[in-house]
Amino acid sequence: MKCFKTLCILIVCPRNKRTCAHTLHNQRNLFTSHLILLLCVCVRFCADWITGRSAPTGRLTLRLRWGFTVCRRGREVYGVSCSEGKPVSSPLAFHNGRFAESAGLQMAPHCTTRKVRSDSQRSAHKFALILKILSMIYKLVQSNTYATKRDIYYMDSQLFGSQTVVDSIIDDISCMLKVPRRSLHISSTSKGLIAGNLSYVEEDGTRVSCTCGATVVAVPSNIQGIRNLITDAKFLLIVEKDATFQRLLDDNFCSRMSPCIMVTGKGTPDLSTRLLVKKLWDTFHIPAFTLVDADPHGIEIMCIYKYGSMSMCFEAHHLTVPAVRWLGLLPSDVSRLHVPKDSLIPLTKRDLMKLDSILKRPYIACQPLWRAEMEAMASSKVKAGIQALTVLSADYLSRVYLPNKLKSGGWI
Repeated sequence: MKCFKTLCILIVCPRNKRTCAHTLHNQRNLFTSHLILLLCVCVRFCADWITGRSAPTGRLTLRLRWGFTVCRRGREVYGVSCSEGKPVSSPLAFHNGRFAESAGLQMAPHCTTRKVRSDSQRSAHKFALILKILSMIYKLVQSNTYATKRDIYYMDSQLFGSQTVVDSIIDDISCMLKVPRRSLHISSTSKGLIAGNLSYVEEDGTRVSCTCGATVVAVPSNIQGIRNLITDAKFLLIVEKDATFQRLLDDNFCSRMSPCIMVTGKGTPDLSTRLLVKKLWDTFHIPAFTLVDADPHGIEIMCIYKYGSMSMCFEAHHLTVPAVRWLGLLPSDVSRLHVPKDSLIPLTKRDLMKLDSILKRPYIACQPLWRAEMEAMASSKVKAGIQALTVLSADYLSRVYLPNKLKSGGWI
């Protein structure tokens, strides 16, 4: 995906009818602080006007012009435009994502845009919120400090209303400026954990060892800052659930089977966990396997690691690991191992809808074995969690199932 060439910002002041135009060149890994500075000039103007604290003293026109546009969450892009006397643009339905087998879900080269305007009751509040958060980002960049999304919310919780609103707008800004969220000086507290044959040095110089059997290590929030990664691991195991991850640690799986690295995102992975998995793959190029429940939600999580998600497809090259393989729990394993029916759960209507949605995704076309497993699940109308294997024996997962799968190449 190519980067846009220039960014033009036009500010019109009707009192003296002078126009000030400034063109900024985007650099891929640097945040465009000059853009933020210009936006900060009008933050108080728009925010005070919209929230009713004061009346505007002039008309403000702010227009972002792009070589081409990008989208957020696969549905819409925000080109920020404020002008008088023009009808409000309504969002258009379209599909902005495209699939590349070598990189996962990516942005389509041409996308539909949606305007957010300060002179429209529909979008004026969102316009103010975008500018408000941009002003906060500028201060963070200027002072070289970082804040979490939660910190941003509490800076003006009454204005934002909810954390979801803040999260959405931060994604919008990251997408508009085509920079990673870390470049906005906004970090997130990772919920992911890592263990196994791995050591690295953090940004502040602290050396971290993730040796299995010791206390697990939280995935660092600044993945770009870690360096000097060292491992003798033969493979990377991505575990869906924290409970399964802890059970494997208790069984000393990492060292008993062979040196390995284990990572869990505790369900749907956050950004830091996905960045870590990507960094481990880029650094070591060792086989990467997923261990997820044999249900639609587990398959969805595996797809996020391997192919990415529409919500973050503009950062696909930083997040996806197309080399990820499905190690278990396969629906065919459930029947092959004769897991008792009492341990299986009927698929709900929502499960079937999710499964049907995944089957229609473009990347499933190049994964016929995945499709066969999902179709087998749909026909059986049951799902199984990894914990169902404990019915066979308490340590069946770590002592029998995983060793046999890894030795026999039982992944797809």
